[in-house]
Amino acid sequence: MMVHEKAALRAGGSQKQVNGWAAQAWIARLDPALAGAAAGPLAGLSFAAKDNIDAAGVPTTAACPAFAYMPAAHAHVVQRLLDAGASLAGKTNLDQFACGLNGTRSPYGAVPNSFDPRHVSGGSSSGSAYVVATGQVDFALGTDTAGSGRVPAGLNNIVGIKPSRGLISARGVVPAAQNVDCVSIFARTVGLAARVLQAAMGFDAEDPYSRKLKLATEPLAARFRFGVPQAPRFFGDALSAAAFERAIAQMRVLGGTPVAIDYAPLAEAAALLYDSALVAERYAAVRAFFDAHESEVIEPVRGILAAGRRYSAADFVDARTRLHALGQRAAAMWRDIDVLLVPTAPAHYTIDAMQAAPLALNRNLGEYTNFVNLLDYAAIAVPGSLREDGLPFGITLIGRAGSDFQLAELGQRFHHATGLTQGATGAPLPAPEPLPLIAAEATVKLAVVGAHLSGMPLNGQLTERGASLVAQTATAPHYRLYALPGTVPPKPGLVRVAGTEGAEIAVEVWEMPLAHYGSFVSLIPAPLGIGTLALADGSSVQGFLCEGLALQGAEDITHLGGWRRYIESRNARTRSVP
Repeated sequence: MMVHEKAALRAGGSQKQVNGWAAQAWIARLDPALAGAAAGPLAGLSFAAKDNIDAAGVPTTAACPAFAYMPAAHAHVVQRLLDAGASLAGKTNLDQFACGLNGTRSPYGAVPNSFDPRHVSGGSSSGSAYVVATGQVDFALGTDTAGSGRVPAGLNNIVGIKPSRGLISARGVVPAAQNVDCVSIFARTVGLAARVLQAAMGFDAEDPYSRKLKLATEPLAARFRFGVPQAPRFFGDALSAAAFERAIAQMRVLGGTPVAIDYAPLAEAAALLYDSALVAERYAAVRAFFDAHESEVIEPVRGILAAGRRYSAADFVDARTRLHALGQRAAAMWRDIDVLLVPTAPAHYTIDAMQAAPLALNRNLGEYTNFVNLLDYAAIAVPGSLREDGLPFGITLIGRAGSDFQLAELGQRFHHATGLTQGATGAPLPAPEPLPLIAAEATVKLAVVGAHLSGMPLNGQLTERGASLVAQTATAPHYRLYALPGTVPPKPGLVRVAGTEGAEIAVEVWEMPLAHYGSFVSLIPAPLGIGTLALADGSSVQGFLCEGLALQGAEDITHLGGWRRYIESRNARTRSVP
């Protein structure tokens, strides 16, 4: 596994140091204080923390050596994770003072993309995303003010949870803009990220922005509406634009109906983060240090922080009022949608390109992230696909405050439907897992063999009932397939046969909410019916079978192995007839 030393973990110990950072990714010996409890929901797991999050006995630098200090206590979130059984492996590189979305703004060096080191990793939680994507730790903590817990996830094929504001305490975290800061979570699967969120969250009376939230505990309805920007911008990146269209199509398969939304109030809110007096929060977060050591801060971070000085208190009040007005406008979209779908990042940039145009390209990366914390939304970034150039593309699901686990439930279904592997490791995704706080909806698995297959004429009878595709597989070798005469649309008949007379037949397995199963079965005409099908892997599911008496005059198409092959051959014969 390739390890980039500037993305490396850092912890207490006697390793050789490079500019304060460990020259190896793994830590040979940990301070015992960094080991997790012997038992707990996260026992046996390892994690890393972004180096603006305190771990007792390990310097916190925020990627600024002159700022470094030695914390006496763990950040509240680190302590909760240690108490839950996870062990802290070390600290990770970041854009200085968490000011950036690209991962190149650090005196310790740029963190590379885990798929192609010529490209940016995303930031500011760059190192945290990298060590998760490359399998060096099980999960990692980042922070998210303007997208730092989502952009690196999208660019590295991993999951990034940006919780509702105040759900995880930020005590012991170097602030970026304390009013909107969130501790974020990176993992290779939604299930693990959600488990970490459950362990990490909790009200903290010592954090002025911590709050108790009522969390949604029901999954979205089987049929839901998802918002998409009317005219999404990809800044010339056609591969990302195509990948987003595929993501929209996948959301349809999961039961969603796209609804175009007016993106203008979201974009205007996002612009306030750096183009208004709100940037004064960035300056205020490190004012004492910055005023005394401005020359120790690298560009363009220095210029961004310095810009916060020029605004008055009245300017700040005006900006906050403007933000609330935009929030009122944006709130109207929730009357028409249940969740918002956006690209996590609109484009991939090389490190060289980013360093040549650090402000413009960084701003582009935040096109779909900057507004989320400002408007008090929850979000989860989920892998979507690998583009034709081999780089990851991710989507972000956004909901109202408190929808964190509801978003995770939909995000897990989306992620597992992609067929992607975990991060940059090549390991297959494990089975989906039950998510904390979400009541599991009763479902039934159904094997379809003919006109209900994806793209076939009757597939809508499944999708309109909220069914989702689970697997493309085959039956056990005990079946024969026939094309039934006189059926409209054309339908096959699958029958079980004795001995060695059968063959494996291609099927799709769909999972449908049990509440809609009865209405689906009522649509099935004789001679077809539902029975129990044996699959090639030895399992059994409900599936379509045909009465034997209906096979008189039917064409035996078993040798083709499935209904798609039959339709393709029939269409080819039709085209060949003069």
